[in-house]
Amino acid sequence: MSEKIKVLMVDDEAKFRETTSKILRKRGLDTTMAATGEEAIEILKKEPMDVVVLDIRMPGMDGHEALAEIKEIRSDTQVIMLTGHGGVESAKASLEKGAFDYLSKPCDIDLLVSKINDAHRAIHDTEAWATEKKAGEVMIRVEEYTTIQGDQSVKEAIEHLMQSFEGLIASGSVMETGHRSILVFDRDGDIEGILSIQDLIGAVRPAYLSAPKPSMADAMQYSAMFWTGLFTSQVKKLAGVTVSDIMSATPPSVDENANLMELADIMYSRNARRVVVTNAKGRVIGVVREQELFFEMAKIILK
Repeated sequence: MSEKIKVLMVDDEAKFRETTSKILRKRGLDTTMAATGEEAIEILKKEPMDVVVLDIRMPGMDGHEALAEIKEIRSDTQVIMLTGHGGVESAKASLEKGAFDYLSKPCDIDLLVSKINDAHRAIHDTEAWATEKKAGEVMIRVEEYTTIQGDQSVKEAIEHLMQSFEGLIASGSVMETGHRSILVFDRDGDIEGILSIQDLIGAVRPAYLSAPKPSMADAMQYSAMFWTGLFTSQVKKLAGVTVSDIMSATPPSVDENANLMELADIMYSRNARRVVVTNAKGRVIGVVREQELFFEMAKIILK
């Protein structure tokens, strides 16, 4: 039988601390409680813990101070920070100081247990957790991606996309499928949206094809005479259309330090084939496509 995960629950709210600890024990975790950062440090000096669940706002030694002390005396102990309303930025800052992760209070108990298990695995599988890349490490930099301004024409957009394909063919790059989309920016350099090949295909279709039709029109629509030459004529009309008139909304975004599971979750839950990556100032610095995540999956499985 495997040993229980040893958890230290640190929170100055007695009811929250005791209730959460009781539930964690029922979930099979060996849980100890502490009401202050100072008390937590004294416990850790006497007994090692696998995971510390640490509230940020506490009287006396706050969570950030306690985190620094914990890492000083027990560097291999993983710390999950707890933050109240409005404290997310403070919790994010703790990640740079060695915290494993953070959760907002009140937190879902299943999520907390899952994070504790993840933190425990990180102790024993240090290679995987230490070497896993961040969004900023797998993205295509915006300078290398196809971009255009919203007031330019579809003809210019297609020229830009063709250049991306030709460049990849000439270089023999692994991204042999090209970018298949263009990031659209305004004149101030702020992102406006994205123009994909699917947007272009949708824009080629005459609007009346999507409008309600009488039964006779339905029969005409599928005749050879109806379709002949329609694609060519519509594409020619599309050439002069402004990109901003047919582009899609900006894809979801993540910070450059987001981990790959966060990227995977966003792509799946929001049915997004690409995600834009931003820096600390909120500026778009790159794009992660589904291909990049696939390549990372392949590396892990096939290495």
